[in-house]
Amino acid sequence: MADARVTCISKPNPQSPHEHITHLGNPAADWMWTREQVIQSIDAKTNTFYVLDPSTGKRADIGVVRDAGKAPYLRTHADGRWNNNLLALNQCPL
Repeated sequence: MADARVTCISKPNPQSPHEHITHLGNPAADWMWTREQVIQSIDAKTNTFYVLDPSTGKRADIGVVRDAGKAPYLRTHADGRWNNNLLALNQCPL
């Protein structure tokens, strides 16, 4: 199982707080995956994904959230709480 650090995200409209993340990546490690690929990999336990909090340097693991009636989405989990560290990341370069 690989442990992958996510350093950037892509959304169709970067300024919108309501749009889903479409891609996650790490340009320094030369990878970018779709949200669906990351969800599938987490579910299959083939990879783990995480971000580092820029202010504390602490690790926040990425997990899959499934709310009734909604498409699954990704969110970070640290210190026993779900948080929005993914949305604080820069947009991935095209």
